[in-house]
Amino acid sequence: MTERVIIFDTTLRDGEQALKASLTVKEKLQIALALERLGVDVMEVGFPVSSQGDFESVQTIARHIKHSRVAALSRAVDKDIDAAYEALKVAEAFRIHTFIASSALHVEAKLKRTFDDVVEMAVAAVKRARNYTDDVEFSCEDAGRTGIDNICRIVEAAINAGATTVNIPDTVGYCLPTEYGNIIAQVRNRVPNIDKAVISVHCHNDLGMATANSLTAVQNGARQIECTINGIGERAGNTALEEVVMAIKTRQELFGVDTRINTQEIHRVSQMVSQLCNMPIQPNKAIVGSNAFAHSSGIHQDGMLKNKNTYEIMSPETIGLKKEKLNLTARSGRAAVKGHMADMGYTEQDYDLDKLYDAFLKLADKKGQVFDYDLEALAFIDMQQGDEDRLVLDKLSAHSTKEYPATAFVQLQLDGEKLSTSSIGGNGPVDAVYNAILTLTGLDIKMSHYNLTAKGEGAEALGQVDIVVEHEGRKFHGVGLATDIVESSALALVHAINAIYRAHRVADIKHHKAVGA
Repeated sequence: MTERVIIFDTTLRDGEQALKASLTVKEKLQIALALERLGVDVMEVGFPVSSQGDFESVQTIARHIKHSRVAALSRAVDKDIDAAYEALKVAEAFRIHTFIASSALHVEAKLKRTFDDVVEMAVAAVKRARNYTDDVEFSCEDAGRTGIDNICRIVEAAINAGATTVNIPDTVGYCLPTEYGNIIAQVRNRVPNIDKAVISVHCHNDLGMATANSLTAVQNGARQIECTINGIGERAGNTALEEVVMAIKTRQELFGVDTRINTQEIHRVSQMVSQLCNMPIQPNKAIVGSNAFAHSSGIHQDGMLKNKNTYEIMSPETIGLKKEKLNLTARSGRAAVKGHMADMGYTEQDYDLDKLYDAFLKLADKKGQVFDYDLEALAFIDMQQGDEDRLVLDKLSAHSTKEYPATAFVQLQLDGEKLSTSSIGGNGPVDAVYNAILTLTGLDIKMSHYNLTAKGEGAEALGQVDIVVEHEGRKFHGVGLATDIVESSALALVHAINAIYRAHRVADIKHHKAVGA
């Protein structure tokens, strides 16, 4: 029987740390449900002790996930472990993941302890976690720069204390494949009780080695890979889930193992994470990039026509990518839209059909044909909108010439009341529109990030604007989608302002509860 490699996804914990603005609970749950359908064995969804928001999002996800194990991170500190348990205890199945640094640099400079102290803290943390669950993972942070004797010592102690998974992270992406493979082999051969735990690996991509290191580790005995969708994560990112999974699947004769992943969900989940996390995928990204299955060279095209295996080592259908671009028109009905969403791998729980269909009709009236990537973009935008938006964009016009300052007219609805103003000046029409919106709302907002991405092809492609704004020391993400750049920019700012209003409402509720009102 073929051995299975456990896929431990940390998109919602390590991956989210790379984002310019935090995801909402709704967005995190949307991703978690998609990861469950993808078939990840374990999903690490947060660090509960870090904030009340993280605690609540972990708890919400734990309550909804039924077919994957839900994990939360904790330092080797009692309050961290207790918080992780309190957030996770509603889950069908959960894991507490506790860690402490093991390299001399971290132990001496950061923890200001001895290695003996660190081993004692690791043992105490694992024992405390075992009081709550029999599924405990222990990680020795910065193992890639830790001497092998110390790695083996702390791993053995953690297993004796009750750890069922031991993780050997290359935290700063320092190791090369042969070096990292040797570390895993030595842990497997030298730790006397290693048969009582699963060896896990968690690799970062600072030198571009994360996927190679993870796969080499599997060849040397690791049976869990920690990874993220699209490889998002701290600094240069983490091991990309889609890369290791497809490498194992495509080269199974070499690895002799498999995974539980439903690979036909990969493209859909990749696009969802890219959209919700505001992190575009580079075109030449392995497996999920827009050019991953494109063939431009005449020689390559000729070979593909004769036999696709000449230049294609896996089929796009394997990851759920349809070769043909599906299109719809304003005459298409709800059933057609629903059918096209199903063809792309989406279930009815992923989107609101009524909202999607209304948005589809508006777009179809503007551009005629609507393609699968248009429909997908509209569905994602709907996921990111709040159910109770206070602010709505009603009307908009903007004008700019070389000779005269930009002008804009904006009409908004705030809590149902119509507000309108004109703005003159600014660096172009988008700036003029933003000045008008901020004048109407009266909010003190600083723009820290603006990005425009074409969603689709040709002059009539949808333009998606992603922004990050700062307000009262916090960052808020906004996204807008339209065929007109000025309109999509305005929608993005309105979206961000609604996020600010929701944050204010949550703060007010917490204040009233605190004072007993």
